[in-house]
Amino acid sequence: MGPRRIVCLTEEPTETLYRLGEQDRIVGISGFTVRPPEARRDKPKVSAFTSAKVDRILALKPDLAIGFSDIQADIAQALIKAGVEVWISNHRSVEGIVDYIRRLGALVGAATRANALADELERGLDATREASARLARRPRVYFEEWDEPYISGIRWVSELVTLAGGDDVLPHRATQPLAKDRIIGDAQEIVSTAPEIIIGSWCGKRFRPEHVAARAGWEDVPAIRDGELHEVKSPLILQPGPAALTDGLAELRRIIHGWSARHV
Repeated sequence: MGPRRIVCLTEEPTETLYRLGEQDRIVGISGFTVRPPEARRDKPKVSAFTSAKVDRILALKPDLAIGFSDIQADIAQALIKAGVEVWISNHRSVEGIVDYIRRLGALVGAATRANALADELERGLDATREASARLARRPRVYFEEWDEPYISGIRWVSELVTLAGGDDVLPHRATQPLAKDRIIGDAQEIVSTAPEIIIGSWCGKRFRPEHVAARAGWEDVPAIRDGELHEVKSPLILQPGPAALTDGLAELRRIIHGWSARHV
């Protein structure tokens, strides 16, 4: 049932299909895929995030290509013109991630397993929410996706920070679906919120806390004064799939709950 030769243009469909036991349907993946490691080892890499090797994709004779967001519109257009069916999801929230898993499972005839996985993930979210409700103090958290220019966290990241017991200092930015609308031109917008934790997840490169600490005018920011600069690796948190709701959330919980325990 459903498509038998799927090209995954981003990581979250790959991870989800593997978790559903439907990995044999995948014939090509994104070069940025790291989860699960066997996908990177076994599957041909045919795309980046904003570009793809269309000829290589067509040579795989896919009956479906799955991608994410408006940023992949040009890839989708090229594949559609070549006769490939394309599904571009555009979910940006925790609820949207859970729903995406259910929809993808239904698409490949694995609705029962997908619903079970989604239910399991929701139980994990509930457990973290309940544990966070018992924290004595909730820290103010600034989450940074990129440093040149500064880009704050997307909606599902902001929601996971809240679930993990923190308060996103820029929640109005998180509601903006496009990265260009989360660019912060004036660093004072961040500094003035006095974040007590700074979490960096610079997509595609290592977070450099010493560079953040050295930013002009940031020396009195509580997070910098107290050495509360942390990294969550981007594959764990910046792809809207199972990883964000499991390992990504676990990292946020570790950082935020640890801060709370030190500031009782």
